[in-house]
Amino acid sequence: MQIILSGIQVGLLLAILLGPIFFALIQTGVERGLRAGTMVGLGIWISDILFIAVTYAGLNYITPLKESEDFIFYVGLVGGLVLIVVGVATLLTKPPGWEAGSIISSKASYFSLWLKGFLVNTVNPFTFVFWITMMSTSVGDQGYNKQEAFLFFGAILSTIIITDFSKVALAKYIRKWLTGKHILWIRRVSGGALVAFGVVLMIRSML
Repeated sequence: MQIILSGIQVGLLLAILLGPIFFALIQTGVERGLRAGTMVGLGIWISDILFIAVTYAGLNYITPLKESEDFIFYVGLVGGLVLIVVGVATLLTKPPGWEAGSIISSKASYFSLWLKGFLVNTVNPFTFVFWITMMSTSVGDQGYNKQEAFLFFGAILSTIIITDFSKVALAKYIRKWLTGKHILWIRRVSGGALVAFGVVLMIRSML
């Protein structure tokens, strides 16, 4: 039970962080609604599952990567570039129906929304460092067996899914009180935040 509670605490800590994932979820939830926001979330969650699986399977081989300057440099560079591209694209486009304050269905496919969530999470070096740190601490230092690791990471992931879905649901709920200018403002803030995170990642990878 203590292992599950520890996992929930870690998940809740992640939930309150204001990162690119937060802005991607809120923007999509406000502009496109619950289903679209959930698809972005699904991309994020699958990315996390893959990170957990890979770090668990290759813990002894992956741990040194965290200390590799070349790895941090290239991941930060590529990840920052992807975030900047996504952020600029967000800044240069307007949500359909924003002038009337309503949401009009766009041609964006669910796959493109899923891919957005997957890329935003996957290219973020913090995601890799976080999961490898959690894996090293729980399996390496504390000696969790397979079942205990499953409970710990299952609790983290379940908490992430619940809190991410709650953010999207809340974004959809408050949408009815937003005007077109509010909707456009949220997109601008989201795009600007993604660009800022991308620039910070690139700068940090070069230091």
